[in-house]
Amino acid sequence: MSTVRCLKFLSLLLAISAPVFAAPDGLALLKAGKANDALQALNARIQTNPNDAAAYNLIARVNYQLERWDEAISAAEKAVALDPQKSEYHQWLGRVYGEKADTVGKLHPISAMSLVRKVKAEFEKAVMLDAAGSNPSARADLAEFYLEAPSIMGGDKTKARLLADFVMTRDPALGHYLYGMAYDKQNAKDKAEQEYKAAIEASRNQARYWVSLASFYRKAGRLDDMEAAVSRALSARHEGGIALFDGASLLLEAGRNFAGAIQMLRQYLSLNDSAEDGPAFQAHYKLGALLEKQGDRQAALSEYHSASAMAPQYRPAQDALVRLSR
Repeated sequence: MSTVRCLKFLSLLLAISAPVFAAPDGLALLKAGKANDALQALNARIQTNPNDAAAYNLIARVNYQLERWDEAISAAEKAVALDPQKSEYHQWLGRVYGEKADTVGKLHPISAMSLVRKVKAEFEKAVMLDAAGSNPSARADLAEFYLEAPSIMGGDKTKARLLADFVMTRDPALGHYLYGMAYDKQNAKDKAEQEYKAAIEASRNQARYWVSLASFYRKAGRLDDMEAAVSRALSARHEGGIALFDGASLLLEAGRNFAGAIQMLRQYLSLNDSAEDGPAFQAHYKLGALLEKQGDRQAALSEYHSASAMAPQYRPAQDALVRLSR
């Protein structure tokens, strides 16, 4: 199952489009890549106010980036319990349930099925609580679920289309993106490509939509087109530097142009303007992975150490350090 991260771009996009609804301390620390400091600051808030739902929500989001799904679920459930009328809190709870389901799916399919039902329930609750449509990302998450999940688990292509139609009235670029996902799921690749390109046009050439097109090309095995789209993202209109992070991630995953990906991540880190879904500790880890693939062991170790210092709980960096220290 890949209801939440079938394309990392969508998670990035939703984080950008979702409204900010908490004090900036923990969130700013997370964006800066200082996961450990963020957790300390947020736990201090809870010590002062045990009913701080926003702090629990942010703890869930920090753990989400750390890939600590059980801790993320515990905090997200607490946020929902303290403030059950907040659309965004249900949305984040659905996301972390989805990641947990993805993790346990192969070994524990029954548990995964139970979690998938919770994903659906939380995303639908998030949409129900957003009758005014001020949180279009909730509908985008639910549309993605309907597209990704099998019908026996609540997948519904018709409902996904209706959600995309609604989003289209609020955010045409995001609407075209969702149409592209829908056509992609129907194996209508030409129409999907047209919609992803329409999203770029509707967004007035925003870089993140070029990255979404690159993601589509990667899944389709069109790696030259993927590289070209990543290059176009670099010269497109940016909102922060997240397209650098995401484009480098695509190149790393596809095994293409490691030198270019290294340059993109170094530029991203130099901006000191990391995004929530591209925290600096992950950028350092990915940079280490790229350097390791190029045979630069010492430089890779340095990046893994940087990631681990910022986020001691981030298991991929710890595993990399152990591997290279043998």
